[in-house]
Amino acid sequence: MSRGAAGAGECRALMKRYFGHDAFRPGQEQLVDALLSGRDVLGVMPTGAGKSMCYQLPALALPGLTLVISPLISLMKDQVAALEDAGIPAAFLNSTLDGDAYRAVLRGAAAGAYRLLYVAPERLEAEAFCGMVSRLPIALVAVDEAHCVSQWGQDFRPSYRRIAAFVESLPQRPPVGAFTATATAQVREDIIRLLHLKNPLCATTGFDRPNLRFDVIQTRQKLPQLLALLARFRERSGIVYCATRATVERVCEELRGRGFQAARYHAGLEDGERRENQEDFVYDRARIMVATNAFGMGIDKSNVGFVIHYNMPKNLESYYQEAGRAGRDGTAADCVLLFSPGDVQTARFLICNGDEAEPMEESARQELLLRELARLDRMVGYCKTTACLRAYLLEYFGEMPPKACGSCGNCSGPFQERDITTEAQKILSCVVRAERQLGYSVGLQLILQTLRGSRTKRVLQLGLDRLPTYGILSQTSRDQLQRWADRLLELGYMIQTPGEYPVLRLTAAAGDVLFRGKAVTVQEKLSLEPEASEVLSTAAAEPPIELSDDLLELLRALRTRLAQEAGVPAYIVFSNATLQQMAARQPRTAAELLAVPGVGAVKAERYGHEFLTAIRRWCTGEEASY
Repeated sequence: MSRGAAGAGECRALMKRYFGHDAFRPGQEQLVDALLSGRDVLGVMPTGAGKSMCYQLPALALPGLTLVISPLISLMKDQVAALEDAGIPAAFLNSTLDGDAYRAVLRGAAAGAYRLLYVAPERLEAEAFCGMVSRLPIALVAVDEAHCVSQWGQDFRPSYRRIAAFVESLPQRPPVGAFTATATAQVREDIIRLLHLKNPLCATTGFDRPNLRFDVIQTRQKLPQLLALLARFRERSGIVYCATRATVERVCEELRGRGFQAARYHAGLEDGERRENQEDFVYDRARIMVATNAFGMGIDKSNVGFVIHYNMPKNLESYYQEAGRAGRDGTAADCVLLFSPGDVQTARFLICNGDEAEPMEESARQELLLRELARLDRMVGYCKTTACLRAYLLEYFGEMPPKACGSCGNCSGPFQERDITTEAQKILSCVVRAERQLGYSVGLQLILQTLRGSRTKRVLQLGLDRLPTYGILSQTSRDQLQRWADRLLELGYMIQTPGEYPVLRLTAAAGDVLFRGKAVTVQEKLSLEPEASEVLSTAAAEPPIELSDDLLELLRALRTRLAQEAGVPAYIVFSNATLQQMAARQPRTAAELLAVPGVGAVKAERYGHEFLTAIRRWCTGEEASY
């Protein structure tokens, strides 16, 4: 089939046959059409919105081989397994293959055995690979996780900078499709420029994930909060992200000691254990993965029901990408961030002391550091806001959402307004008096310690215990005092200087509160105790469907058995969303089964008989167990 020859009807037929869907999702059709016509594209689509379809469908319609450049081994393995299960010949080249297997894939690609070949960007300089590719008709180059090319992206990889030169070296330049889920305007510009995209069709379908429910719980008692959340999510598979390896080890050990099926993942583990733990999670042998941010990018596990951040990430791009690993199949999922003030210091340390991705001039390094610290401030703002969390995220990525979503923790949580004018005056006065006594400004934590009457060495050394404001708020908890100070920062009565060691300074507006009695109020949650802060999932991408829990559990058990027999993760057989539709529709014939979203012709032929038999037996009251 020549480029551009696949009409809309033919593309829909391919989509139904191989992927089980009758209609395109927003943005997909225009991206597919552009690639089929030979035009470069940039697709910015939220996780779960169907980015892969945008290059997998053209790969089926175009003659030749589609190269998919992907950053992680796990992504290649999972997507190739899913494609093969759908009847699409595909393969991958990465460091997990031994010499014989690597050469076998090269021979298969040279013989035209595959429609898609997944490769890591480092492969683009391998002599054997480049020699093979130069002799093949390359129909399309798809760049997944394209934000990795940008130094201002959260996952910058220098190897992505080699992609443009590789594409230009091909005998005939194919269309290039770049895809990502999280990219600010700056990163989108970088992707176009650094990948040398030519007059690309740019489609940004929006960043909103309606099926995700967001919440932030401010607490210093993180383990009790985590346990309370896991009790609520006990039937679901999920990820718990931690900032450091040590925290991963401690949290995983605590969960295992309490009987949870938990695995761990961080860069300090041996490769073999990381692979084994990842497979335990993907194949549902471990219900919970406790991990650093080394885990997850490209993990194509659709049935993740929750993502909990035990610590705050360094920026909103990372948070939204990691949280977005929940609910990829469109079912309701929860994204909860446990926040304490100590998270800010940890994130600041990691930013200021992290390894540089590549050598750079000192001026560039300082600019990058300031950008990272500015992004950290926006992340902290998310953790402290009392406004709609979904709106905060979407506004950061350049959208103009409604001011309230009605489902996030802030929109649905119980708040009350409190007048803190007197307390605000005491906080602002302490900042002024400390600066007058010392001759320089100090940080927020030192001010809070002074207000609470702390006897720490630093407070006493500086003589802050002699201030009239020393101990003036000693009956106020650390968390409460922190929230009041955050409110003064939010309202612009104080500022924190940028840099690695920020200090507090008052603004001119502070005089209105100190001397002219301007009222200060704050919205406070009625309760922050673990038992009152447990999160219930209420969000859903679509109105809830009526289904039988008994039938759904029967279908899940059947799916598990079939997945084990095939040696693939359960979600590759059918997603949770597809099983829910089966349980609701209860199809009895092959035609009715094919009408279920997510059931393509290949899967219907492979698995349909067993699922139809199970549904018929359940409907007629016959006993069936799997």
